[in-house]
Amino acid sequence: MLETPGHGDDANGTARTGKLLGRQDRRGGERQQRHGASHGNRLVSPRLSPHVPGVAGGDDEAPFLTATWRHLAFLNYEVDPALLTARLPLGTELDTWHGRALVSLIGLRFLDLRVLGRAIPGHQAFDQVNLRFYVRRPVGDGDWRRGVVFVKEIVPKRLIAGIARLWYREPYARLPTRHTMSGGAPPGLGPFIARYEWRHRGRWQAISGHGAGQPAVFAPGSVEEFITERYWGYRARPAGPTTEFGTRHPPWRVWALRDPCLEGDVAPLLGGALSRHLAGAPHSAFLADGSAVAVYPPRPFAVDTPPGAAA
Repeated sequence: MLETPGHGDDANGTARTGKLLGRQDRRGGERQQRHGASHGNRLVSPRLSPHVPGVAGGDDEAPFLTATWRHLAFLNYEVDPALLTARLPLGTELDTWHGRALVSLIGLRFLDLRVLGRAIPGHQAFDQVNLRFYVRRPVGDGDWRRGVVFVKEIVPKRLIAGIARLWYREPYARLPTRHTMSGGAPPGLGPFIARYEWRHRGRWQAISGHGAGQPAVFAPGSVEEFITERYWGYRARPAGPTTEFGTRHPPWRVWALRDPCLEGDVAPLLGGALSRHLAGAPHSAFLADGSAVAVYPPRPFAVDTPPGAAA
């Protein structure tokens, strides 16, 4: 099944936010059932689950921020699970795809940002680059919340980095960024090159890939589903409980990326141990069309059992 992506993201993303977030509940039930079946467990996401008091993303809770994420480039790498277990927030487990521990280096366009419903002048269009890995936590009766843990997040805006560090305790860095979407403009009208760059210690580093054609709905059980169907974020706190925040967005469509490439020495920024695994070819790579998103306030949660690696 192929669909044509939405265009005109910078101008029209805000107007579509309510429609897309409202539409997700009608589209999401079947997809959640398929995704849960592919992992052998039932899933809970804030876009589908009933409100639970004190849980991020409940139906009667206002989002902390809304935005439009567009043209998300994913370069996914297989790494030694031992490098990630030490980073697990208390109460979560490492989530693997067919036994493979994956990290993703992602570039995206961050558009139409509103914090507590208010636009921030000068912060309506910028790039973000992040490195993340995949976790899950049990929530009872065979349910799992599948989420992500960020290793590093890069934005060019000092205010955005400050808000994220203060409210979410996320590992943000403020660095210059730039992007290129060349060829078919926008993607879906012909061959294109997607490229995201950031400058660290005076040198530009980048991720890039080539794509063509129309975006496709990902297959159930695919790596694209495993990577993108994530609606929870987790962060360990040095002195205190793990925090959890929910996100809402409709499922995304994807293009395969050919010739994916990471350019530059990222070890000083991302750490030497993980960076060695990023030196080879990615396990997989794709570009997601993106959508309107809502991100909810972080909340601590009680932990009944210690974390462990997923089988």
